[in-house]
Formats: sequence, C-alpha cells, structure tokens
Amino acid sequence: MINAAGKDLLEGLVRVLGQIPGGDAGPQQLARQLGIDKVLASRILKAVRAPDPMSVVHRVPGPEPMRRVLTASSKFGVNQSDLKHARLAVDKFESLIRSEVGDRSALDAILSSWVPEARREFELRRKQAAFRAMSQLKGAQADVYSEAAIFYPSDDGEHIDIVWIKAVIGMHRLRPGVSVKFTSRRQIEDQSGRKTYTLGGEPVDGVSNATLEQYCSSPTPNLVAHRAGEYMHYLLQDDTIGAMSSIDLVTCEVNRAEIPRYIPDERNRRAWASSDINIPSKRMQFDILVHEDLYNRSFPELRIYDTAINGLADINDPSRDMDQLDLLESIENLGEGLNRFGSSLVPKYRTMIGDVCSRLGFNPEVLRGYRCVAEYPIYGSQTAMVFRTQDRPAPTA
Repeated sequence: MINAAGKDLLEGLVRVLGQIPGGDAGPQQLARQLGIDKVLASRILKAVRAPDPMSVVHRVPGPEPMRRVLTASSKFGVNQSDLKHARLAVDKFESLIRSEVGDRSALDAILSSWVPEARREFELRRKQAAFRAMSQLKGAQADVYSEAAIFYPSDDGEHIDIVWIKAVIGMHRLRPGVSVKFTSRRQIEDQSGRKTYTLGGEPVDGVSNATLEQYCSSPTPNLVAHRAGEYMHYLLQDDTIGAMSSIDLVTCEVNRAEIPRYIPDERNRRAWASSDINIPSKRMQFDILVHEDLYNRSFPELRIYDTAINGLADINDPSRDMDQLDLLESIENLGEGLNRFGSSLVPKYRTMIGDVCSRLGFNPEVLRGYRCVAEYPIYGSQTAMVFRTQDRPAPTA
C-alpha cells in the first residue's frame, strides 16, 4: 500500500519534472522556473532522488503543495497524460493518508520502522515536542544535563570507587513560583554503612560542600540539598525566571568502595551506571570513565528505560526488560587518556575531569571513556551503560 503509493508518486513526478527546462538543475532553478518557494522545490527534488519508494513517501510534501507544483508545471507544455498520471498518484497518496492511516503524523510513525532517515527525523521531532510540553508544564528547563561516572579501583583491591560529576547547564525557571530541582540517586544492592563524600573527604551534607564552585556560574547558585534515603534533592532557591537568569551548576560526589570489584560468573550479574533525566533538557551527555584494569576492556551495552510506572530500573532485574525504550541513541568510544575527554556541551569539561582526578589521586591517563549524547532526552527516562563483570583471577603459581 505505502510502497505502491511511493512508486506511483516517483513515476509521476519524474515524468513531469523531466519536461521542465532545468527541472533537475537544483532547487533554486526549479523554484524560479515554477514560481514556487525554494523549500518546496527542495523537497520535491529530494523525493524524486530517494533510493526507494518508502523514502519517496517520507520525503514528499503534502498533497496540496504537490498539486501546486503540477499546476505550475502545466505552463511548460507538459504532456497532459503525464500530468494526469501524476495528479492521480497525488490523489491516491491523499486517500492513503486520510482513509488508511489517519494523518501525516501517523504515516511518519509507520515509516519510522522502515526508513532510517524517517526514524531519525520522527524521533527528534517527537522528543522535541515532548521537551517543550514538559518544560512548560514543569516550569523549568536546562540546556544540558550531564553526568559522568568514574570507576576506579579502591585501595583495598576488592572494591571499586565511583565518582559522580553532575553538571546542569543553563537551568532556569520558565514560570514564577515553581519548584526547580534535580535529583541524585545511588542504586546499589547493599546500602548498609554507605556514605557519600566530597572531594575533600567530608560527608556530603548539603549542596554547598558538594558544589565545584569554580565550574559553576557566578555568583554560585543558591541551592538547598535535601537527603531522602538514597536520594539527594537539590532545590534552586532564587525565584528568578527566564533565560537571562539561567545558572550552571556542577556537583561532585565520591563514593568509596561503592561496589565489589569481582563478582563470580555464576551470579550472572552486570555492573552498570545510569543517568535519569529529572529536569526537561535540550541535550544530555552521559559519560563513564573506566580504569584500564576494570571490566576486561569490554564495550558497554546501552539500555534506555521508561521509569513512569516502576521507577528507576535495576538492570539486573529481568522483569524491567519490558520497560526498555527502542531509540536510536548509541555509545561513542572516546578512547583513553584525559585529552580524549573533551566536550562541546559542558564548559571546561576536560579541565574539570583532570582536576577531580588530581584531587583524588587518580591517574586520568589510564581511564577509557564511553559517551552517550542525546538531543531532547525524554523526561523520566533512564539511560544505563552496562558492563560484563569480572570474576576473581585465578591465583598464580
């Protein structure tokens, strides 16, 4: 049905455009010849150059703009039979949209399963629309929501230290009086005796001692921290609104001996870290920096979860597999060493990573990095990177 519509449109448009002088020279020439705008001309030419009928259907403009093109083409003496064929193809395309599918948006959703180009565009537009709606309903937004987790062997040789660096760039209110906050959470199996520390080794008891002031906007944002079990909520106190009042906030939490370094294979467990979007954001950057001796240099698996009903997912819980979202996000291998950890989204990012490592006595040159970047990440989603764990090495003779 859709494939047939694409074939008919392609055949009809190619026949007509082939009879227009300079019709294949480019959108500017076609727009000038037909007296149409350049955007419409560009879409028509992209459609007739599509690699397959499904892509044609994705690229063509709506029925009425195509009819304008055909009407304008008639003044060049285009064969009437070819014009009739093209108009009939447009009529069938319109019937497909209205009677068979419902609307153009529903058609795009169907095409997203078959055409990679359509899927990228479909996801981006819907995520952008969701961002706009949620940021207005929440009354707050951020330009960038960034988290980095550093996995480094603990001094005892039996555990792994995990350092979390969270950066929220361009965070501001859209409406007065709304509560603006973001939340930090640690989800590990054994919470007993667990404490979170600052870079200076003090227990985190509020946002003031967890903030990396030199990487925040000036003056340092006025926030208050509230701990609730394994959650740490950071609330913006100033009641300013608008983009001109936006702030940059960077916090760092050090978790010593957070997880076991070695896990027996028979337990079938995975090591992981995740970032959950708890403030509507235009972009997300999630990095994991792993010591070269951990996880056998395995490449992580990416999982993105819907947290709306069951909350944040434990990736070792198979019942949460059904909550995974099928999105186009992917993991980039950054390589090894501090020079590979730059970012165009977070100011002074490489310097910040180096500073944190220096103050903790970590060697950044033995870290390998993995990054997931998303435009308009879905509010309420959880992005996780998952590693195969290591069994304890056999004793040497």
